[in-house]
Amino acid sequence: MQLMRSIGTFRAWGRLKKTLFSIALFTFMTSSFLYLTGPGGDIRQWMAETVITTQHRSWAWIFVGAERRDELVQETRDAIERAAKEKQDMSLLNIRGSHGNARSADELVKIEDISGQFWKGKKMYVYDPKTIRVMTPSKVGEGERITSMVDRTGAVAGVNGGSFDDPEGLGNGFAAIGMIISGGDIVFTDQDGSIPQHIVGFTKEGALVVGKYDAFELRDMGISEAVSFYPRLIANGKPLITSGDGGWGRAPRTAVGQKADGTVIFIVIDGRQSHSVGATLKEVQDLFLAEGVINAGNLDGGASSELVYKGDEDEQSMLLTKPSSRYGERRLPSAFLVYDDPESVQAIRIWDGVDKIDAGGSYDHPEYLKEQAERKAKQPAAIPKPKTEPSSTPGTAKPTETTKTAPAKSTTDTKATDAKTAPATKTDPKNSTAPAAGSTAGTTGSGTAGTGTSSPAPGTGTTSPAPAAGSGTTNGGTAATDAAKDSGGTTTTPAQPAPSGTSTGTPSGTGSAPAPAPSTGSGSTSGTSAGTKPVESAAPVPSTSTSTESTTTGEAQIKP
Repeated sequence: MQLMRSIGTFRAWGRLKKTLFSIALFTFMTSSFLYLTGPGGDIRQWMAETVITTQHRSWAWIFVGAERRDELVQETRDAIERAAKEKQDMSLLNIRGSHGNARSADELVKIEDISGQFWKGKKMYVYDPKTIRVMTPSKVGEGERITSMVDRTGAVAGVNGGSFDDPEGLGNGFAAIGMIISGGDIVFTDQDGSIPQHIVGFTKEGALVVGKYDAFELRDMGISEAVSFYPRLIANGKPLITSGDGGWGRAPRTAVGQKADGTVIFIVIDGRQSHSVGATLKEVQDLFLAEGVINAGNLDGGASSELVYKGDEDEQSMLLTKPSSRYGERRLPSAFLVYDDPESVQAIRIWDGVDKIDAGGSYDHPEYLKEQAERKAKQPAAIPKPKTEPSSTPGTAKPTETTKTAPAKSTTDTKATDAKTAPATKTDPKNSTAPAAGSTAGTTGSGTAGTGTSSPAPGTGTTSPAPAAGSGTTNGGTAATDAAKDSGGTTTTPAQPAPSGTSTGTPSGTGSAPAPAPSTGSGSTSGTSAGTKPVESAAPVPSTSTSTESTTTGEAQIKP
């Protein structure tokens, strides 16, 4: 049996070594390819560009280093600014007139599936550009999902719009960035009107405008609907990405373009998922060029990219794309929605009167908090430790508290009497006589025997003999109570040793005789106790006694 276990352990160790070797070999080959070959360097740069276009651009150093990352960031900014410079030529457009109201969903929009080598998505045609309106949230402090906007306002379809601050990817969608215009009214801006901003919007006549303009230029151009985002992809029929893939890597995309006849095309591509990695800006630009688009711009992408379709009024809105967020639809500050009668719809000026805008985060994201609560609920509950009470040692009794009772004052005054002491003399045991009733005979002992006897008087208790140290006698007397005399009963009281050379007396009325106390020196001590009447009290009544104490000289001194 031991041999079989050893063989099994050896085989398991062999498999582990093979696994570790395979991982090490794969890591070495991959690192060598990425860092020692030209194609590997291109892949690292592509990955860095993908990260740079997110809100985590600082992480791009992992692929190309901090210095190259900063260079790529600056190159991206320069390309965005160059693309925005060229002013738009409105003469290239020949927008068809409106077809009136009461149009069906099929007359307003058309949606098709599109796909590429690494991505899948949707393409929506909007035949009348004047049916497009920018919509804003309905609640202060948080954005709104597009499905909610579509259902609330009666739209036919919609896509996500402009940028917003998104802490940890868990923002509340309320902290918009740039400018939002709806119905010709600037409902939000985070810059002074004289500062140019990147915008993607439509004029009152339905012309798509993409570029960098200040608020006064937008007013003069007659901009009716607009949000802020970039970069510009096509300007006046010319593609702006002429080399590379656009420098933004692969990601979910939302973009808008317009043909010369005024038809608007929205493209929404899924990304960061197994069925669709995402598209480059160059691929999106090429899709527009294939449709004959003359002006196009990029909108907010990433986890915000989505397309919603409701159709006719009695139908339920549907999310046709698959957002990359694990929580599904995101709350957004703006969206481009399509209406049969856009003039009957007005966006809410939801930011008016808001002094400070909170972008939110993990602390107030409802889906995130729900997810954390579910994870916590699935964790096994901690088993409480049993309480251990201190156990007493066998044979050891718990100490008991004794209650001290104050002695009651006697009603009879007792005067101490002076007594003269005689020199201590040796006493012959044979000549000792029994004490009278109510008194106790002293103990007689010798230094060698170490024992003594006590002769109780009638009506008194019997005490145990106590050892005597040295030679000598100790005579102690007590007064018996009247009750003991009358009844003739016997009362037993435990003997209490008294200090050497002192006499011990019992209070009057106790009916007991004290035990003989050992004597430590040669000499005798006599004591008397005056009897007193018992009082109506639970406490014993102390007696006043006169005692003599032996000294080293054999003489006793009287203490009051």
